[in-house]
Amino acid sequence: MLSEEELALLDAIRSTGSLSRAAARLGRAPSTISHAARQLETRFDALLFDRRRYRLQLTPAGHLLADEAARLMIDVSRLTQRVKQIASGWEDRLWIVCDEILEFETLLPVVQAFDALASGVTLRMTHEVLGGTWEALRDGRADLIVGATNEPPAIPGLRWFELGVMEWVFAVAPRHPLAKAAEPLGREQIAAHRAVAVADSSHGSAGRAYGVLGGQAALAVPGMRAKILAQRQGLGCGWVPKHRVASLLARGELIAKQTADPREPNVLYVAWRGDHEGRALQWWIEQFRQARLARRLVDGIDAFA
Repeated sequence: MLSEEELALLDAIRSTGSLSRAAARLGRAPSTISHAARQLETRFDALLFDRRRYRLQLTPAGHLLADEAARLMIDVSRLTQRVKQIASGWEDRLWIVCDEILEFETLLPVVQAFDALASGVTLRMTHEVLGGTWEALRDGRADLIVGATNEPPAIPGLRWFELGVMEWVFAVAPRHPLAKAAEPLGREQIAAHRAVAVADSSHGSAGRAYGVLGGQAALAVPGMRAKILAQRQGLGCGWVPKHRVASLLARGELIAKQTADPREPNVLYVAWRGDHEGRALQWWIEQFRQARLARRLVDGIDAFA
């Protein structure tokens, strides 16, 4: 490992191309710089400086040493910062998994607020669907999950609280056969038409699909926005978040239909494992406990307004 003085010497010679100018930049005598350069060559048993030309230049070996030593110094600086970060209670990394039912745009202001803390914690934010969200926490692929649905499963050390309640509306496109059907729609009426469902991302089970009746044909799509778009296009029917499609309903691009078996609102959860609770995890948990943020997350953004 090179010292900061040795790194500065290599950089000064590379930049100025002159022993005297390098000495002037470093505020040292040319003889001192020359001696330090020879000591460096002796230490590495390699020719690091090309003295044959009018300009003093680094040899290829000198360039390699300068580049790699600078990189190592940056790595050491980063490691030092990370050690201090961990010692002060901040995690090295925080992995947050959001259920796809939530819209990531609603979290951007919270990410900005977290960045302002200058904690050094690396954020990783991904999404799962339905059972895949709980599975990510259980399998260690998440430190914190947000928007998980259904009752919390048995996970060692599990801690959780309710984020809020999401309301649903059964909707179809104006040209869909069910658009003009008499209400309330019965199960047999609905089952005769293809449902649009968001595909469960769970790997450890067969997965679930909300709103799909037994024997009903289904179009599985990757996310809630895709589901809304597919239903607006008349490709199927199904339940969609009420607040997120408000403008589509107002403009008549989707038609809300009453059903004989209404869908109960879904409780959404925030959950984590209590075996390690660093400062970053605690900060995010406190943000999600705030009623205003929770309401914004659950209601979502009407992207079709």
